[in-house]
Amino acid sequence: MKHSAEENRGFTLVELLTVLAIITMLIGMLVPALNTVRRFAKETKQKAQLASIDAALVTFRNDYGDYPPSRNFSEDTGAQNYCGALKLCEALLGRDLMGFHPGSTWSATDNTFYNPGTLGERKSRYLELATTNAFRLGDLYADTGNLRNETFVLCDAFTTKKITVGGKTAKAGAPILYYRANTASTSLETPAANERIYNYMHNQELIGLKDFDDDGVLGEHPLGDTTGAYFYTYITDPKIVDTAWPHRPDSYLLITAGADGLYGTADDICNFEPNVQP
Repeated sequence: MKHSAEENRGFTLVELLTVLAIITMLIGMLVPALNTVRRFAKETKQKAQLASIDAALVTFRNDYGDYPPSRNFSEDTGAQNYCGALKLCEALLGRDLMGFHPGSTWSATDNTFYNPGTLGERKSRYLELATTNAFRLGDLYADTGNLRNETFVLCDAFTTKKITVGGKTAKAGAPILYYRANTASTSLETPAANERIYNYMHNQELIGLKDFDDDGVLGEHPLGDTTGAYFYTYITDPKIVDTAWPHRPDSYLLITAGADGLYGTADDICNFEPNVQP
């Protein structure tokens, strides 16, 4: 049987280019949709992580009568090297990730209560270690300044930074910031920050560290405003119109940096609704 030339011909160049153009256009439409799905999944995972931390902190308070402190210094020495994010990790996992010791002095340097000999005296971890994204500061940042390289923080679910831990590559997010409310205070506007309901200084050293850009460029964290003005706007509940009043004035705040790795921007996910400014 003979076939006509029309039946035997292949695709012309124009037809191939048309098909490629259509495929390219479809990919261009699909990629943003996939990115949106990925981001939504990360945000959902982050909210779940904060919910787990909330539950763990409630259990900690039930055990010890209050939430962990968040002041930005070692309670025994006064050195500014042990901020809220670090104390959060100690409370829920222990300084060495092997459980919290009730005798802790909340110090970056006191290892009296954290050694293998004290394991029988400790509480079980309040979080599952495998799902907490706990990383050592010295692995996250090349230079931690006043903070201690060997101390741990809980990191968020936006795993944008590749680091090396024990010779293996891992992905880490930004540290989760923790601020405990000063329930003895009824103001956000007293002259002294340590007399306010929340003290913006409690994580200031950590916010000031290098951001998570692979190029090592210093980040512009709005929450890093050294005057604290942005912080107090950020945590203010806009529903309260007669006075500046924070969200969660009787407990604590948890703040994550979101997908952009910067604290104080619109993609932050917190245990409250931040009042983000343009």
